[in-house]
Amino acid sequence: MIRSASSRVRPCLLLLSSALLLSSCGGGEAEQKGKNGKGNQGPAQVGFVVVQPTSVAQTADLAARVVAFQQSEVRPQVAGLIRRRFFTEGALVRAGQTLYQIDPRLYRAQTNEAVANLNSAQANAEATRIRAERFRPLAEIEAVSRQDYTDAAAQARQAAAAVAQSRAQLETARVNLSFTNVPAPITGRIGRSYFTEGALVTTNQTDPLAVIQRLDPIFVDIQQSSADLLALRRQLASGGSVPASAAVRLTLEDGSDFGPTGTVQFAEVMVNAQTGTVTLRARFPNPQGVLLPGMFVRAKFAQAIDTRAILVPQQAVKRDPKGQATVFVVGPNDTAVQKTVQADRTQGQFWVVTGGLNPGDKVITQGTANLRPNAKIKPVPANTPQRIAPKPAGDNASAPAKAG
Repeated sequence: MIRSASSRVRPCLLLLSSALLLSSCGGGEAEQKGKNGKGNQGPAQVGFVVVQPTSVAQTADLAARVVAFQQSEVRPQVAGLIRRRFFTEGALVRAGQTLYQIDPRLYRAQTNEAVANLNSAQANAEATRIRAERFRPLAEIEAVSRQDYTDAAAQARQAAAAVAQSRAQLETARVNLSFTNVPAPITGRIGRSYFTEGALVTTNQTDPLAVIQRLDPIFVDIQQSSADLLALRRQLASGGSVPASAAVRLTLEDGSDFGPTGTVQFAEVMVNAQTGTVTLRARFPNPQGVLLPGMFVRAKFAQAIDTRAILVPQQAVKRDPKGQATVFVVGPNDTAVQKTVQADRTQGQFWVVTGGLNPGDKVITQGTANLRPNAKIKPVPANTPQRIAPKPAGDNASAPAKAG
């Protein structure tokens, strides 16, 4: 009974030994395959673009406020009661159009009085002139004294001066009478009337009768930091940039684009002490009256053209923990070299790089997710299709393992 049991155990031990031997042979083959590099994929393939300097517009996107092209406060120049109003509030009025009528009776009476005074002065002047002319030959023959002639001539001159004075008073009275019809100083859109018919107005009152604003064309005042303006002027002086056209586009409060473009007229020569900004004034056509005084808008315009900037696709630029912009370029011996660049603004799908890159650098734009500095790479032009080679038959996992 004992012999028969041992005879059954021996075949089982032989089977187990064979399985262990095959397993050790397969493991050695896999290890040897890894050592030979058949399982390693090699350097990572990356796509690059060759960068060159180009002309890039330096655009500014700034807050702005709409200002009327012309604004006039309608004020009375004589005192009196308002008898009539001749305009519709909110309507378009023309320069010289009568807006109000102030009671003219007092000023008409003053004008008539001035006319009478002038007539009296003219009559007196005529009489004194004739008297002086008659005394002249009599004084020459000493029929009258020289003093009498001198007095007569002086009275004639005084009478002539009185005529001029009366004529000036008449002119003043006529001007005051014309001021009883209050005209529009400019052409534009008139607002509400602050005084009604029957109200008493004076020449030194605080409130205007109404306000007229010209809205076409219209001004937009743009606020720019004095530091940014100083940096722009230094850049222009260094020769790296050239002035750009002063075309301005507006974005309205609801985010829509205001169609017509404007032009920058001038920049103020003083800095606002409270905000530290300089005001740039742009002029826009406004035929539809979309822009209204006091409206806040965004103004976008090119202030200069940088002739030495480099455009780099946005996906190639990363930020380090310090916030500095970095890119990978193809270095010697096909290695990835990381560079710190100056990229402060974007233009479309590109970063505008103004420092840190050289003309002809090969900036890596594809395959940067797991890229490390000084890593070996396989650079190809960007957007090159990848070719995946078929696996060798010996790499098939389903193939039977060979014995070692």
